Amino acid sequence: MASSRHDPRFLRSRAAIVNAARELLVAHGPGAITHARVAEQAGIARATVYRHWPRTDQLLAAAMTTVPMPFFDAPSVPTRAWLVHELTAIARQLDHHDVRVVATTLANAALWEDDMDARREGYARLLTNRLTEALEVAQARGEVDLHTAPRHAAALAIGPIYFRATIERDSTDDELIAAAVENLGRWR
Repeated sequence: MASSRHDPRFLRSRAAIVNAARELLVAHGPGAITHARVAEQAGIARATVYRHWPRTDQLLAAAMTTVPMPFFDAPSVPTRAWLVHELTAIARQLDHHDVRVVATTLANAALWEDDMDARREGYARLLTNRLTEALEVAQARGEVDLHTAPRHAAALAIGPIYFRATIERDSTDDELIAAAVENLGRWR
């Protein structure tokens, strides 16, 4: 007997679930990802959704991997204002309980599960590379003299927001975002 992971019915239902979860996520945000709503959207039984993803945070994480990562993807000038805008957008997403749960679940599960570590690494590399490149360009244009290497500056910009949301479990205010950006270097 073939493994259920290779059974065409298993694969079809899994794809339908992820597609339905992605549609709900894009249309209604992370709070819309429940087993019942995803089952209804996919036209399958709720038990089938539970069989694939026993926890809602796992289902949300799977849906999130199918949605393009919009952060830091279109740098604009002045870089300082753009960076404040992007960091604020990340902070507002992390204000959502479900997004915060996924972020912490991803970080925790990455310690023990190779597929989750691959997702974590992919997100981290994408965000770091985009922000590093934007800071390199801003520095080359003379907008900023960074206090450290652009890659380190990227971590210094994102780190306080992630810490505030996941460790302190609190919202990141505009003052912290402004301070994080300001402390990256001398802006002109």
